[in-house]
Amino acid sequence: MSKLKNWVNERAIDEVECLVPDMSGIARGKIVPCGKFVKGLGSIGLRLPESVFSQTVTGDYPMESDVVSETSPDIYLEPDPETIRLVPWYKEPVAQVICDGFYLDGTPVDFSPRFVLKRVIEQFKELGFKAVVAPELEFYLIKKNLDPDMPLETPIGVSGRQESGRQAYGIEAANEFDPIVEDIYDFCEAANIDIDTMAHEAGAAQLEINFNHGDPLELADQVFLFKRIVRQAALKHDMYATFMAKPHQNEPGSSMHIHQSLVEIETGRNVFANKRGKDSALFLNYIGGLQRYIGAAMPLVAPNVNSYRRIARYSDAPINVHWGVDNRTCGLRVPISDPIARRVENRLAGSDANPYLAMAATLACGYLGMKEKCKPGKPVEGDAYRFAFGLPRHQGDALSKFNYSKPLKDLLGERFSKAFMEVKNTEYDLYQRVISSWERENLLLNV
Repeated sequence: MSKLKNWVNERAIDEVECLVPDMSGIARGKIVPCGKFVKGLGSIGLRLPESVFSQTVTGDYPMESDVVSETSPDIYLEPDPETIRLVPWYKEPVAQVICDGFYLDGTPVDFSPRFVLKRVIEQFKELGFKAVVAPELEFYLIKKNLDPDMPLETPIGVSGRQESGRQAYGIEAANEFDPIVEDIYDFCEAANIDIDTMAHEAGAAQLEINFNHGDPLELADQVFLFKRIVRQAALKHDMYATFMAKPHQNEPGSSMHIHQSLVEIETGRNVFANKRGKDSALFLNYIGGLQRYIGAAMPLVAPNVNSYRRIARYSDAPINVHWGVDNRTCGLRVPISDPIARRVENRLAGSDANPYLAMAATLACGYLGMKEKCKPGKPVEGDAYRFAFGLPRHQGDALSKFNYSKPLKDLLGERFSKAFMEVKNTEYDLYQRVISSWERENLLLNV
């Protein structure tokens, strides 16, 4: 822990935000004065209730739980020294660090999202492989909305006008929000978050930021912190930034595409290509596993009721688990690449997904495909939207599929799978109580 002590002392840090990602990827934790943070390093003094990992996106808790004790006992937080960063939007020097949860006997909280991703990564290590991922994250900038019953509006850019049409990859359209984008890049540089390129996406005021490839845990940490940065940069300019999967009814949804590959730990060789540079048998098994299990894993990559509004035909989002070479209409796309960069892109995940669980889920599906030697279907040429809808259409259906997928639940962990189902079923029940404006508009006087 001397690394943490030296880091905060060298930067004269005033206080430290000790963060844990919950089931929804929301940052929870404690803000600690720097002196107390340093004094407590190596101890079990930084504590939270076990139930912090069973909160719903609304802040509620499941009424009954087979995982979390009804007394909600203490766990302690252990900061990961590799995640210490500045919080770039404060005037005073404040640090943020991601923590892992442990019970007081030293055992990890095995249903915490960060532990679940570590668990899946470890399975690949036991086979001699290292997983590599590169996420692409889309989000919308929106005018501040203080009434949740009102539709969202596009914000005003530097021209003084609202964007009215779709300007995918438009440079001038992207320049409309240059002040915010510059702050995002500056914040990311200050916080040591390794983002790559930015582009305007198909929706009005919709942007995409790509991350450089790397270790899944490191990238999940970066995405987790990046979302905080984007929201704060937008607020600085009197706007909101949202990672909702489908914030506008007539605009495309926002995705978190996840590129993934495997390399041998000893040699660094990409095992998705054989010696002749062609797709390896292992790669095809990996794709086969994604095809077999990603439908059951949908609650982890599309975790909210709103997520399934994005999954629609001809909406820049896939509707099935077909795969194809350089085919963006497929749920699984294999970009044209040299053997060293052979990879598959999972296009199903929404930007609203918890990055730890989305990466754990997609890697777990590929892992099961390798273990079970799953054979993929034939690659699709042409429009994959011409095929039947092959994914769950709503959250309830997705949760049912996940609940009946024993191999996937076993790999992710029994306690996690139970806790996740408890949280998501509670959220779904809460959603079902809400009467929408569509129902009032179309049913109130007509049925």
